Amino acid sequence: MNRLFFRFFVLVLLSISAAAFIVYFAITWLFGDPLENIARRQASAQIFLLEQYIDQAPADQWLERLNKVREVSKVQYELLPAASVRRQLAGHDARAFERGELVLDVGRKAFYRRVDLDGQRYIGSEEEALSAQNLPIDVGFAMQLEMVRYVIVALVLLVPIGFWSRAHWRSLQRLSNVADRFGEGELSARAHMQPRDSVYPLAERIDHMADRIERLLAAQRNLLHSVSHEIRTPIARLEFAMELLRDAAGHSALVKRIDGMQGDLAELKELVNELLGMARLDAGQSLQRQPFALGPALEQCVATLPPAAIPVRSELAPDLGEISADQRLLLRAVGNLLRNALKYANGQVRLSASRVDGPGEAGQALRISVEDDGPGIPEDERERIFEPFYRLDRSRDRSTGGFGLGLSIASKAIALHGGKLAVDASPLGGARFLITLPA
Repeated sequence: MNRLFFRFFVLVLLSISAAAFIVYFAITWLFGDPLENIARRQASAQIFLLEQYIDQAPADQWLERLNKVREVSKVQYELLPAASVRRQLAGHDARAFERGELVLDVGRKAFYRRVDLDGQRYIGSEEEALSAQNLPIDVGFAMQLEMVRYVIVALVLLVPIGFWSRAHWRSLQRLSNVADRFGEGELSARAHMQPRDSVYPLAERIDHMADRIERLLAAQRNLLHSVSHEIRTPIARLEFAMELLRDAAGHSALVKRIDGMQGDLAELKELVNELLGMARLDAGQSLQRQPFALGPALEQCVATLPPAAIPVRSELAPDLGEISADQRLLLRAVGNLLRNALKYANGQVRLSASRVDGPGEAGQALRISVEDDGPGIPEDERERIFEPFYRLDRSRDRSTGGFGLGLSIASKAIALHGGKLAVDASPLGGARFLITLPA
């Protein structure tokens, strides 16, 4: 936000500077160079002597009056060949000199003018020019005055713009803080600005949007939580009835059918548990952070996995140390990733953990990776697999099972810890899930 208003002020300053140059060139194009006009006013006394005293003399007294002015003036008047003056002038000044006009040279503090055009002053005067050096011209002082004017104009513009921008900045900063808090899960965050605030219409619409989002999410959580709880009761009754039916059944075919029905009930019960877990995470479940040794905890997570034909190879760095986190939730995320890898692996599953350098000045970070040598995940599917109930086509059969909630729960659990879960290709040939946690 500070960068935004810094750029705004730089833009205003550049605009004022550009306006000053545009004004200068526009005045020069329309009315002539302002510096030359200033210099002409400062040399007006010498120009007046030339035009009103020396030039008004009869032809035979022109040189005499010029010599008198030379004696009393600090300005050096000299007669030069017109050809030498022509070599010093160019463009507009050269054309004005040929027309017999007075030409100012501000840099040299001098002016030049042909004595006359037709040789009426004295013999050969049409090929001579009058030069005046050391004129009392001080353009630097005039430029300082102009600069002071522009600085005053800039300050008069920037001060009210600064106060106006500060009010906008504070209002936008409040909106930014509300957006950050809302994005972090604090759904009750609101701007609550006054109608006199400059961004009040925007803040009001953001508050209305936040209210609606909060109501929709609350309704979704309540519905999911209520339905999941309500389903548990009939599931329990069905399980009890199935047990009674199994005891009463004597036919083997019926017993096999009952076993299949009990498997469906177990699957439905697992789905309800997963939905309740999702609801708690979406509700912003508070973490029970406690320090614990990460290496032994990961080994315990591997040991509690259901029996599988494929062993999990652990490669844990010896310097993992301790981490302050919700051990149950973190190990559940790692366990979900391991169970997912065991479903698709052909013969290898690897769990590794190490400390790495964090981004920027974040210091060290913990990286946990789960890899397999299965079919992998297509690159265009790697973002979507963390969405609830999203499953790849090859996982929609009963042999691989799953509801499409395990990866979503793992991603939410890692995000609650301030970490990130990503997926890419594994050197083993399958998929690699990378957990990055602040150490």
